[in-house]
Amino acid sequence: MTADKYQARMRAHTNIALVKYWGKRNKNLFLPVTSSLSLTLDAFYTETEVLFDPSLKEDSFTLDGQVQTGQSLAKVSNFVDLFRRDFNMSLPVQITSRNHVPTAAGLASSASAFAALAAASNQALGLGLSPEEVSVYARQGSGSASRSLFGGFALWHKGQGDDSASSYAQQIDPADWDIAMLVVLVNPGPKKISSRQGMEHTMQSSPFYALWPEEVAKDLSAMEDAIKDRNIDQIGIIAEHNAMKMHATMIASNPSFTYWQAQSLLAMERVRQLRQAGYSAYFTMDAGPNVKVICPYSQVEAIRQALLDDFAEDHLVISRPGPAPYAV
Repeated sequence: MTADKYQARMRAHTNIALVKYWGKRNKNLFLPVTSSLSLTLDAFYTETEVLFDPSLKEDSFTLDGQVQTGQSLAKVSNFVDLFRRDFNMSLPVQITSRNHVPTAAGLASSASAFAALAAASNQALGLGLSPEEVSVYARQGSGSASRSLFGGFALWHKGQGDDSASSYAQQIDPADWDIAMLVVLVNPGPKKISSRQGMEHTMQSSPFYALWPEEVAKDLSAMEDAIKDRNIDQIGIIAEHNAMKMHATMIASNPSFTYWQAQSLLAMERVRQLRQAGYSAYFTMDAGPNVKVICPYSQVEAIRQALLDDFAEDHLVISRPGPAPYAV
């Protein structure tokens, strides 16, 4: 590769898992114990620009206007090394990124961040990799980032053994129909226990975890059928139960822990009440206190209005399904 400048700027959106990823079988390659399935959201995203330039002395990383050093810089530099190694180039890179999503709050900021960085690296270097191929790289920055390479509903295949290439994501449905998600920002601040710490502790100490892979396999099969049928009630029922099973594995850990807060429980109860009132509203939660409500887009504004009795207006964010990464 010639010593020219290579530059690109990409936007990638977050995704929220409806059938969860919780646990790695290979921590170095970010290979998951189970497959997972998500919905990409248009409301939250990351924009990242990369510049590979021979005039640079070393890698640099600026996030939300703040120059990053130490572990934060090393993490993205090591990630870009995956591209530099596989495509036989060694140019330093300047990375400039802005998160339009609260960081480390259980809203998949790492998914959009590494999806944007992977997509920008592919674009800047003119590699011509397919989204499925780019998802293999994105996965090694953040597992859920593999799913943010696709709009709508995405399936991340767990793959086979330690074969990295077999663990990739793909779109299974564009979600271009009457579905939405209402995000209840219970606490948009950083969580005390990272997803990686939570996963590892759960795998090591929860007696319930042994059942998790079997339950996910059942839920995935049922969820794919529900998506094909565009049956939002069935999608919601499966997603809500899957989320509660994941959180049950954490509660059963030793010592026990949970990401739930008092307002999380209130939001869950309000969603149940809305369902009793006739709305197609179901909740899911990731490794964080925030609650996401799955519902028809045609009902989402009425659901938001109902939740205003308990939650601030700026803590209720409506999102339609989001797109695959694109240049900005």
